[in-house]
Amino acid sequence: MTDLNLLWLPILLSSILVFIASSVIHMFTPWHKSDYQKVPNEDRVMDALRPMNIPPGDYMMPRPASPKDISSPEFVEKRNKGPIMIFTVLPAGPIKMGKQLLSWFLYSCVIGVFAAYVTGRALPIGANYLHVFRFAGTIAFVSYSLGLWQLSIWYRRSWGTTIRSTIDGLIYALLTAGTFGWLWPK
Repeated sequence: MTDLNLLWLPILLSSILVFIASSVIHMFTPWHKSDYQKVPNEDRVMDALRPMNIPPGDYMMPRPASPKDISSPEFVEKRNKGPIMIFTVLPAGPIKMGKQLLSWFLYSCVIGVFAAYVTGRALPIGANYLHVFRFAGTIAFVSYSLGLWQLSIWYRRSWGTTIRSTIDGLIYALLTAGTFGWLWPK
């Protein structure tokens, strides 16, 4: 067993490496360019929605008031007519990424803490690089990737988007695993 307090360096360094890798993937490659499609007649749709002043949040449309309403003729007609949407409304105004970038870095630190905790419980100080790599990498991969699949299963998010994000998670897991293997206490 390896104490968590001995693993702060791989936790922080792996988080920094993941942050840099994700920035490169999202800003300098076309990898995620097709994740979101442009709405046909975007200006007309935005002009139609703007007066409704929908507050930021997550929405489903149409949405039944209760499970009983799912089978009501009115709800069935709405679903048949469409459109059917699950969407997120963001605040209007300029794009400010500071809060999201900080949250992403902290999220990567939390994943590093879980990878450190599980790997530290399983392996002693001086453990073999590949054993550390395997444990830390598995925890990091599960953390970065598998929860994304629910969005495709339940909310019909594009499987292409989910698979690309899963591959991103694999890259982040490999960086985390390599960092932990390299900096594991001797």
